[in-house]
Order: sequence, then C-alpha cells, then structure tokens
Amino acid sequence: MNEKKISPLGPRRTRVAIAAILAIGTLSAVLILRSGPNSESAGAGSGGHGHSETAGHADTEHHGSKKDTDHKDEDGHADGEHHDEKSEGKAKPQEKAEHDEDEGLIPMDAQRIEAAGVRLSEAGSVTVSTVLQLPGEIRFNEDRTAHVVPRVAGVVESVPVNLGQAVKKGQLLAVLSSATVSEQRSELQAASQRLALARTTYTREQQLWKDKVSAEQDYLQAQQALREAEISVSNAQQKLAATGTGVGGGALNRFELRAPFDGVVVEKHLAVGEAVQDTTQIFTISDLSSVWAEMRVAANDLPAVRVGEKATVKATAFASSATGNVAYVGALIGQETRTAPARITLPNPEGVWRPGLFVNVELTASSQQVPLAVVNSAIQRMEGQQTVVFVPAQGGFRAQPVKLGRTDTQHTEILEGLKPGQPYVAAGSFMLKAELGKSTAEHAH
Repeated sequence: MNEKKISPLGPRRTRVAIAAILAIGTLSAVLILRSGPNSESAGAGSGGHGHSETAGHADTEHHGSKKDTDHKDEDGHADGEHHDEKSEGKAKPQEKAEHDEDEGLIPMDAQRIEAAGVRLSEAGSVTVSTVLQLPGEIRFNEDRTAHVVPRVAGVVESVPVNLGQAVKKGQLLAVLSSATVSEQRSELQAASQRLALARTTYTREQQLWKDKVSAEQDYLQAQQALREAEISVSNAQQKLAATGTGVGGGALNRFELRAPFDGVVVEKHLAVGEAVQDTTQIFTISDLSSVWAEMRVAANDLPAVRVGEKATVKATAFASSATGNVAYVGALIGQETRTAPARITLPNPEGVWRPGLFVNVELTASSQQVPLAVVNSAIQRMEGQQTVVFVPAQGGFRAQPVKLGRTDTQHTEILEGLKPGQPYVAAGSFMLKAELGKSTAEHAH
C-alpha cells in the first residue's frame, strides 16, 4: 500500500497567508482609527453611511474624504455668514442713529430761513414775573355817574334828549310844570319887593336922622326892617337854588332840568305828560371817559392786590387791553363768596370799554430772576404733548425737547434742554413745526 507523504511546505504557506491576512487587517484597523472623526462627520453628513465605511473599501474612504472636504467648505461658508451677520449687527445702531438724525433735521437754506421769518436769540437770564389773573367786569365809574331826580314834583312838558345821547354840562334835559316852583318864585318876588321898600325907607330915615328931623329910633327900626327883607330874599333864593331852579324869565311854574356834567344819557325814565315826584330817578348820566373794572379777590390772593398796583385789563370778547391802577380793595370779605371787592380805574377816551363787558385782570404777584429762559413764542408743543424749542443745526434746525419752569406774559424758564448762551429760534418756530410735521408725514408714507 503506497502511502502519500505530506510536504512540510503546505502548513508553512498556510501560516504565511494567515499572517499576511492578520497584518492587512491590523493595518486597516489602524487606518480606520486614524480616520475616525472624519468618518463620523462624513457619516453624520451622509445620514448614517458611516457604518458602511467601516467595511474598509477604498471607495468608501474616498467618499469619506470628499464629505470631509465638503464639510469644511460648509463650515467656511457658515463662518462667512456669521461674520456678515456680526458686521451687519455692528452697523445697524450707527445706521439707525444716522437715520434718526436725518429724520429730526429740518433742512433750510438762507433763502428759506429769510422767507419763513426765522430769527435767532440766545437763552439767558431774565426776570420772570408771576402774574395773578382775576375775572372782572366793566362798570360805570360811580364817581362820574349821576342819577338825576327833579327834586320837585311836577308834570313833564318836554324831553329834548334821547337815550344814549351825549350831553354837555348845563344842557337842558327836560322841562316840568311844577306848583312848588311857582310858589318859591312868588315868594322870592315878594321878598324882593319888600327888600326894595325896606331899602328906600332906610335911606330916608337915615337922612332925616342925620338932619336932626326924626328920632334915632325911627332910623334903627328902618335899618332892622331892611336886614329882615334882605334875609327873606336870600332865603327864597336858597330854596330855588336847592331845587336847581333859576329865577326864570317866563312862567313861574316852569322848571328846567339840566345836565350836571358832560356825559352820556344811559338811562331815561320819563315821557311827555308824565307826572313825576321829587325823588323819581328820571335820568342816569355817566361820564364814560373813565370806567371801573371790578373784580372779586379770593382771600389767599389779597396780599398781591394792593392799592396803587398797576394792572392790565384784557377784554374777553375782542382783542383789546388797557393799563390802570388799583383804586380800591375792600376791607371786608363776603360771608357767602369769601372774596373781597376790588376795582381798577381805566381811562376810556374812545369808549371801547363798555359797562357790562367781561374782562380778565392781570396783576404782578411777584418777580424773580431765573438763570435760563426763552421768549414764549419760541416754545412749541409737538404730538404727544412734547415741548420743544428749535435750535440751529448743521444744514438747518432741530427740535430740542425742553422742560419748562416759571412763566409770565413774555418769558418762560427752561429747566432742562438748553444751556446759557445757546442760540434758539425766537421767531418763526411755528413755521419750523409745520415743516417738521410735513417731513414726518412723508417719512411715514
């Protein structure tokens, strides 16, 4: 039986092959471990293909390398995008500030400034007066107003004046027929006749006494009768003068009522044929060249209202004002109103201030020096009740928000927003407000 011999080279080759396979496997494992992060990135980018890459194929390795390159490009692109976003974020506030600055600017050249009537001034220290305003009413000057009464009873014969007519002192107002006046004139005439007789008798007795013809007693009696006659005449004259009645050249009962001074007939209460009493108020005549502005002053405002203090009176119905002095302040406070009366004497040469007209009275309560103020015409109120003053800026003007303090009829104190000596728009600020409103509306659209 022939036996086959096994060559010792067979097992050796087998061992060499196994060793080669193990070496290749070890090398592949080392390569896989070295390329692990790229493989994971590639696997993540390829949606989980990293498991197939672990098979160790060359195509898979090439694919992983490509994915790694793509990922780097994407990273680079993302970094660029982040860089642009950061740069854009840094630029936005500056662009917004420039945009707001342009929006608040009112561009105007010299020609437009002149056409708009814009005038500049400098903010500085002024004296601000605190003004007290009180409501009032124009009334007749009672010192120059007469409520005319006839002072004698009678019947009206004629009335030559009309209501509202201007009259002069001594001008005839009405004619009455009065029995009282007739009696007084008759008494005067009789007293005058007795006086004439007594004077003649006295002259004769005086001459006879000097010539030693009559006794001294007759002379003294004649002298006494003369004195009594003179008293009777004087008494009759005084009665007529008390009633405003003259001697008269016509009918004894004719009584003429005349104007006591220059003025206007503001009331008339009689007609022809009407019987009037001696106390009936038939005319009211007032000299309207001077009137009173009467007001009621509250107790807490009384220290600011003093006699002789200057005051400005302004009409509420039309644009008119006048200056006068406080002529009277009541010493008592009313129990119901808790106010005191006061009045101002106003000159009224043109008759503008008519009695019954409502007015506002302004008095200076106090005066104080403020460090910073502007004229009232410079202050404007914008939408939202923001108070601004327009100040010059490069290329035009800008609205500067300010905080206000004390104010009077001419100036207003500035607490915040301006500096001493800073220029501002004193005239023409309303035109700038209109221009700013138009530019804001255009920007909104």
